[in-house]
Amino acid sequence: MKLGDLFLKSIQVLNSYSPLIIAVAIWELYVFANPDISIFLPGPSEIIMTFGALLLDGTLGSDVYASMRRVLSAIAFASLIGYPLGLVMGMNNFVRWFFEPLIGFLRPIPPLAWIPLSIVWFGISETQNIFIIFLGALFPILLNTYEGAKSVNQIYIRAAQNLGATKFSMFYRIILPSSLPSMFVGLRVGGGVAWMALVAGELVAASSGLGNLISQGRLLFKSDQIIVGMVTIGLIGIFLDTGVQVLQKLLLRWKDTR
Repeated sequence: MKLGDLFLKSIQVLNSYSPLIIAVAIWELYVFANPDISIFLPGPSEIIMTFGALLLDGTLGSDVYASMRRVLSAIAFASLIGYPLGLVMGMNNFVRWFFEPLIGFLRPIPPLAWIPLSIVWFGISETQNIFIIFLGALFPILLNTYEGAKSVNQIYIRAAQNLGATKFSMFYRIILPSSLPSMFVGLRVGGGVAWMALVAGELVAASSGLGNLISQGRLLFKSDQIIVGMVTIGLIGIFLDTGVQVLQKLLLRWKDTR
């Protein structure tokens, strides 16, 4: 890439983030002009210093590791159940009839409502936290996969049947590729809900993780630490969502050429 092109690209990136940069600058100036408010709402410069201090003493790294381990484990379990069940529900009327009422009953119950019962079942443990996050991720993955499989164009199915395709071949070549866009949507939505469930679970029953970092900041009346936890969650969420989008583009390049 030429130097001129690189410069223009940098300007475009900065321009896209200009509203955020302006908002942060106004925030910093407001806190600077009203120092008494910093105990409740510290400025960006103070938050950056706290971020660096927590990073250097290892606190932030260990909390990020604990939260990432829980989220990724829960999403993996949710995917192992949600994707196969959603695909089968989309393809089989009996399975759909059997599971739809159960899912319709469980889905509106928020993961936070399960926290007391999960503590009774699993105690205050890693399993308890993963269970709460799993519930948050499961239904978006399951329902989006189900909608994707149910919405497969029946013309393709009938054409494959007329050509003598086996059930496995129809699944592998028609149903699964057609469902992949919805499956990725489910993963992205489920990932976002998983982070919300994580923070709720760690605020109530965890001795590590970003939710616990936020809770400790509340107990110690450290607003800067609370905001560092929130910002870290946002940055990790952007990173993971971007990774899913890149993977989606790699696997669904055929979709962009249709």
